[in-house]
Amino acid sequence: MDGHERSAEEDVVRCAEAARAAAPSVAAADPRTIDKALLAVADRLVDQGPAVQAANHDDLSRAEEAGTPRAILDRLQLGADRLDAIAGQLRTLAEAPHPERSRFVRDLPGGLRLAERRRPVGVIGVNFEARPNVVVDVASQLLKSGNAGVLRTGSAALGTAAALVDAVIAPALAETGLDPRAVQLVRTAGHEAAYALVRQPTLLPLVILRGSGETTRLLAAEAAQHGVRTLAHAEGGGVLYVHRAADLDLVTRVVAGSLDRLGVCNRLNLLLIDTEVRDRVLPVVLPVLDRLGIAASLPPHPHPRGHEWAVDTGREATVTIDFVAGPVEAATVADTETSGLAASVLTEEPAAATEFLDAYTGTGAFWNASTRLLDGFKLLALPETGINVDRVPGPRGPVTFPDLTLRQFVVVPADR
Repeated sequence: MDGHERSAEEDVVRCAEAARAAAPSVAAADPRTIDKALLAVADRLVDQGPAVQAANHDDLSRAEEAGTPRAILDRLQLGADRLDAIAGQLRTLAEAPHPERSRFVRDLPGGLRLAERRRPVGVIGVNFEARPNVVVDVASQLLKSGNAGVLRTGSAALGTAAALVDAVIAPALAETGLDPRAVQLVRTAGHEAAYALVRQPTLLPLVILRGSGETTRLLAAEAAQHGVRTLAHAEGGGVLYVHRAADLDLVTRVVAGSLDRLGVCNRLNLLLIDTEVRDRVLPVVLPVLDRLGIAASLPPHPHPRGHEWAVDTGREATVTIDFVAGPVEAATVADTETSGLAASVLTEEPAAATEFLDAYTGTGAFWNASTRLLDGFKLLALPETGINVDRVPGPRGPVTFPDLTLRQFVVVPADR
């Protein structure tokens, strides 16, 4: 282990130990205190907006000088409008009801009673790309679920992330009586810190891996070797299938609306068009893409059909287009040749929509809607900690605060 790796390891361990010391303060807090803390974060986000934006301006300037692509700069930017939107989401989260911490299940023989309790994990690690808004999204979800956390972000966003933790989150926790150490930020730049985060099974038994691509896959594999559980999706990309009975005005709106941001996982990535209406749909779709500055990759493709453009630096402004014979083939392509994150069918025929929705087994399935809806706030009116695309039991799709607890069975005398 070289000096930088040792420094990253020490930084992560130091953060995890501080968060573990603070975790009981959050776990024992009553729901009203947690919600007051979230409202305090929202208020400070507005009050400290100029300081946060100044730090963000510095991050953006460095990123632009380094030649960072447009899609990544978009994720990095945190202007006044986004800060206000995040504050609004925090206030909505504070109003969301807390799940019951204990519920009766049934009476057992021998005069016993079975209850099921929700318990916090304790300390959860979170690794995410250079998107500073995620600092507040994730921290709020951890707090609402009664957990402390250790956050690690991409180096490009480290200045903004530090401003959010130091000037917004920690003071808000302190002023509402919670331990301000509950949300920690790894300050060591570089991927070594991400790997250190997933090598601490005792301190960080669960790590949420946000983002897509090879780095996420490698981190998940590293975590498995060290006995750390992860919630992650290594790939993304939305699929849109245009059926022969699709309304062309709707096609235009959904295609454009699905490409409002190019660096996000749920954007339009693969457009499948019913072969029967190829000559009718392409003249509608191609001008929309051209107007948005999006390149169309038409067959034959020099890349896999499900290639994710959002993580292809320099080529983010691309959509793959191909043709299929019907709903089942479209669903099969979306299932087997993409990540299985989200797919949508555009059609005015309910039978065709049902055929597609029944055949597709991915995380989010949509009819006459954009895959951009696969988002915690848009679907559930809650910020998300990430999106999980596992095909095994457990939290799937947008992961929100109710998913970040452990189930415990408690048996007590029925008369107590």
